[in-house]
Amino acid sequence: MHQLALALKSKGYKVTGSDDEIFEPARSNLEAENLLPLQMGWFPEAIHLGLDGVILGMHAKGDNPELLKAKELGLKIYSFPGYIFEESKNKTRVVVGGSHGKTTTTSMIMHVLKEAGKEFDYLVGASLEGFEQSVKVSNAPVMVCEGDEYPASAIEKQPKFHFLFPHIAIITGIAWDHINVFPTFDFYLEQFKIFIDKIEPGGLLIYNTSDPILKKLVEQKKRADLTYQPYDVPPYKIREGKTTITINGVSGELKVFGDHNLLNLHAAYFACRELNIDTEKFISAVSSFSGASKRLELVAENEKTIVYRDFAHAPSKVKATIEAVKQQYPARKLIAVLELHTFSSLNEQFMSEYKGALDKADEALVMYSKHALELKRMPDLPKEKVYAGFEKEGLAVVNEKEELLDWLHRKTYNNANVLLMSSGNYDGADIVTFAREITSA
Repeated sequence: MHQLALALKSKGYKVTGSDDEIFEPARSNLEAENLLPLQMGWFPEAIHLGLDGVILGMHAKGDNPELLKAKELGLKIYSFPGYIFEESKNKTRVVVGGSHGKTTTTSMIMHVLKEAGKEFDYLVGASLEGFEQSVKVSNAPVMVCEGDEYPASAIEKQPKFHFLFPHIAIITGIAWDHINVFPTFDFYLEQFKIFIDKIEPGGLLIYNTSDPILKKLVEQKKRADLTYQPYDVPPYKIREGKTTITINGVSGELKVFGDHNLLNLHAAYFACRELNIDTEKFISAVSSFSGASKRLELVAENEKTIVYRDFAHAPSKVKATIEAVKQQYPARKLIAVLELHTFSSLNEQFMSEYKGALDKADEALVMYSKHALELKRMPDLPKEKVYAGFEKEGLAVVNEKEELLDWLHRKTYNNANVLLMSSGNYDGADIVTFAREITSA
């Protein structure tokens, strides 16, 4: 939301906003642009008939006093994605949906378009090298959006990607997630059927055929007015820890690796091709793509050890990320740490979905804090349920950051890679300092 506020101010709009708490880096970013509210809290008197519209974030609940005032005055109320569509009605809209790989695929498209000198707007869920913000709204002819399946706002409960009506749509894969919103897999699957229905007539659907669930869904939902572009992992070679990819006879060495990233890259290629980027230009540009923030992000390294961190938390993401590192460095020991932090991952009934996710790791630890459970008002998660869910021999399960750091400090890191996976912060454990310590020797 704060990134959208910055983007709209940059476009020349008068923007005001409110929240009951604002954390870094949002606070400093807003303050630098004189957009930080003078007081924290909700002030219905700030809502008046002179406003052209009110944009509602997910944090504001249905009984929010400012929202109630806006309704009373009959003001136009937008969800975040609803407003993004409003700003992109006359643009070519590219929307990347799917249970995994959305951020990286979107980031790859953005990176290539920028390298090619194309003008475009964007919405992406991570910080990306070469882009100051994660939202841009201008008069560019193209809008590239990461399409999240999470609800849009307190009063519009549909998934965000249902509001964006793409001309070029990508679905990267389907793996059940967000069980607090989608309590059954069938209900979750239905959201992707609706997304396909939302593609503009004459549009293009780019979809991952290596995902059997997605492949079946697309085949059952064929529309005569759409063009379909299937994709899978393109040809590649790994030599001395470096991946070289080949598309249409054009080869290039990459900074990213792993089958999941090559799938993301192939999807990005077809989207860029539709935007008139040829293969040579695409390969040349994507070769310099180093990844989105916290997506197999290199934290520290020396000749014998590399430490990566990744946002992976859902079972399919964890499995793909571990397999990527193991495939890239088969001769190295892999030490994996996973923090369970989301509603789904902390749910006892969901634990069986993690079966086999850590199997390719040589040593593995799962951490979840009691504090996270309390914040989400969830019942206790017994450790034996975690052991039973993962079915990983030798798995360590801890609840305290001190236990995590103690376990890490007892390991040996000669000829080893470390993979730190979490959408949280390990309950405050200083992981970056640890990574630098083990690679400075």
